Amino acid sequence: MRLLPQNKDIGWTPYAWLIYLTSVPFFGYASGQTTARFWAPTIAGMVIFLGLYFWGYWIKGKKLLWIIAAITVLGMVSAPMNPGASVYFIYAAAFVAATGDTGFSARILPLVLVAIGLETLVFHLSPYFWVPATVFSLLVGAINIHFRQRGLDNKKLLMAQEEVEHLAKIAERERIARDLHDVLGHTLSVIVLKSELASKLAEREPARAVLEIKDVERISRDALAQVRSTVRGYHSLSLQAEAEQATAILKAAGVKVECNFATADIPPSHEGVLALALREAVTNVIRHAKASYCGLRLRPVDGGCELEIKDDGCGHMSPEGIGLTGMRHRVESLGGKLQREVSSGTRLVITLPVKNL
Repeated sequence: MRLLPQNKDIGWTPYAWLIYLTSVPFFGYASGQTTARFWAPTIAGMVIFLGLYFWGYWIKGKKLLWIIAAITVLGMVSAPMNPGASVYFIYAAAFVAATGDTGFSARILPLVLVAIGLETLVFHLSPYFWVPATVFSLLVGAINIHFRQRGLDNKKLLMAQEEVEHLAKIAERERIARDLHDVLGHTLSVIVLKSELASKLAEREPARAVLEIKDVERISRDALAQVRSTVRGYHSLSLQAEAEQATAILKAAGVKVECNFATADIPPSHEGVLALALREAVTNVIRHAKASYCGLRLRPVDGGCELEIKDDGCGHMSPEGIGLTGMRHRVESLGGKLQREVSSGTRLVITLPVKNL
């Protein structure tokens, strides 16, 4: 049978605080009390107190008021016989902090002090009782209330930190998911396209079919490296290289391409976002647009740069998928905007603010 609950926040300190209980027999001995009539109720009161004291550590909230009231009554009964009973009021005040929030506890503590004052006035008790009872009840009670509130504040702060870490992990997983979608979605589309082309050329132009298969191997190896780089969080893309690859892929798919990229000094963070956006847009053109023409343009604008991808396919204003949603999130995270227009095809315009462009 345990006297205290198994709680690391409690530890062994409740046993140490019992040292103050020795003031009850000490004051009795110092006042020359030697009769059984005195010591029998004194020892019985100490035993009752110990039961209430340890029970108090198993109770939470306002139910603890019963323990506080019982200990206070024990002190009021014992005080006329023994000034050392002042310690009971101090223990009662020490439990006040655990009854609820700071406001509630602050309203309960004065009631213990009122009990001390009434006891003193009714029985005309000496300063040996009411001075330590009043001073230490107020001091211990106020300190416990203060540290109780500090503990609650720290607990809330810890919970908030854990929530922030949890949200950060979710955001990171979403970022990786978007990057993997953009990387793999585009690359797999290219692999499928080139594999189909190689299959068609296998009988008529076997030499060219071999070149296409080798290109598939190269693209697959590049995709694997990009996936590893993305997962590590160091994914960095060259916009110019992405534009060249997009041009080659579109031509391989039978789409006429017009690429006009103006020279611009774009930060790596912006360049990576534009490269992924270009990749996703070109992938959508190949997969869904059924276009015969696609125009790619990058040009400086006032305070930034603008990337435009325009095709003459069967554009329609369908709900945004994972790729377009991820693209929009990346652009808006840099303070930019993404516009999608559907008229005689699809036109995507991405504008990013860039300093000293």
